[in-house]
Amino acid sequence: MLAKYLKTIRILLAVVVFTAMALLFLDVTGIAATYWGFLAKWQFVPAILSLNIIVIIGLVAATLLFGRIYCSVLCPLGIMQDGIACIRQIIRPRRRYSYSTPLTWLRIAMLVIFLSLIILGMASIAAFIEPYSEFGRIMSSIFKPLYVAANNIIAANEPADSYMFYHVDYTVAIPVVIVASITLLTVGTLAWYGGRTYCNTICPVGTILGYLSRFSWMRPMIDHSKCIGCGACSRKCKASCIDAKKGEIDYTRCVACMNCLDSCSKKAIVYAPRTLHPTHENAATSAPDSKRRDFLTAGLILAGTVAIKAQEKSVDGGLAPIADKLKPSRRVRITPPGSISHKNFTTRCTACQLCITNCPNGVLRPSTDMTHFMQPEISYEHGYCRPECNVCSNVCPAGAIIPIQKEERTAIQTGHAVWLSDRCIAATEGVHCGNCARHCPAGAIAMIPVDADAPNGVKIPAIDTERCVGCGACENLCPVRPFSAIYVEGHEVHRNI
Repeated sequence: MLAKYLKTIRILLAVVVFTAMALLFLDVTGIAATYWGFLAKWQFVPAILSLNIIVIIGLVAATLLFGRIYCSVLCPLGIMQDGIACIRQIIRPRRRYSYSTPLTWLRIAMLVIFLSLIILGMASIAAFIEPYSEFGRIMSSIFKPLYVAANNIIAANEPADSYMFYHVDYTVAIPVVIVASITLLTVGTLAWYGGRTYCNTICPVGTILGYLSRFSWMRPMIDHSKCIGCGACSRKCKASCIDAKKGEIDYTRCVACMNCLDSCSKKAIVYAPRTLHPTHENAATSAPDSKRRDFLTAGLILAGTVAIKAQEKSVDGGLAPIADKLKPSRRVRITPPGSISHKNFTTRCTACQLCITNCPNGVLRPSTDMTHFMQPEISYEHGYCRPECNVCSNVCPAGAIIPIQKEERTAIQTGHAVWLSDRCIAATEGVHCGNCARHCPAGAIAMIPVDADAPNGVKIPAIDTERCVGCGACENLCPVRPFSAIYVEGHEVHRNI
């Protein structure tokens, strides 16, 4: 009876966590990030990158006490694999799992590659095999567009006096969609046929926690006095870690899913403290793993993809078509306020896309530049970075964007505006405009006469780069298209003004 409760509790917790994590990426209202955004900070690799000592100690302690419950309860990619495996069991109930020998050499190789990339400050490349970031890209690049489309359909058909739903703009980068689709296909296929194969062969977090769980206090154990070697537990083990013939459990691969407990008709498997039940002790726990020192000399080959931008069309008053704004060529990219510097941002960001999906201003999007592929960058074609907004800094779990107060945001200079006289309609056509100055929240743009002797004549913008915070309001609201007559150059190191 207790075994059934343990499994039920594990499933309920996993469903709650998965739903909450999915909504962190899908939600368009900001409610999810406000109330349970802390769940992203309890992901293993982001906690390490942000040096969140409390979370790291908590996850390690939980593993040493209860085994790899992180993989079954807190890791959204792991829970997603369980869901895929569950669907397979419903469709093909007669297909069972079976014990497989551990691919230790592959696990160690992937872990070495992952740690090497992290040490070298290449977190965005390491994120290709980091579970939380993979899940984030799948949600933000594949399912978020569908979620937004459904929201917009409902909003378009709502009564005129209803404000429950509203239209939302959301832009995706095709290269990131391709990467997310390949990830979903790979992880989904492995989960369909092998349960937790991905977790126990490729995932670096699974490898780290797996070797920690060899020393866990609570664990599933086989009572050899009751076991008849029927193999029922092995057929239900989605981690393929129970060798029924030898009566052994590979605890480095066990994800504490509790499937084996209620599968044994003889109650020969219990989840209990190993020190209290020496007769249940696995014969394999004290045997050295001869393969764990094997290393594979391997490399990651990253395929570059062509950046394709989906363009939206709009019209002026329903009559004349307006050309879409295009991204200017910046010498220095713009990173979010709170990222401190390009170096800090690049070395810590895992490209999970959480800041992108939660940006209320639509200015964050994944980069298609291979030097920081998939990491967020700011661009102002669809909005500008409002000086009172600090959402991205609050949701980032990896320390790539540190938390900042709204008051601090107004003093952080992420870049500075640059005026192009050959594009400005005031300079080229003698037309009165001043849109950039009117909408500058920092008051960094003043309009000065083209002709000093005609103070009431046409005026052009003059930029005070010491006051400019790089918010992009001027670039976004400039009427010149497709390229604005004023744009923002980023700063490699942010500064307070």
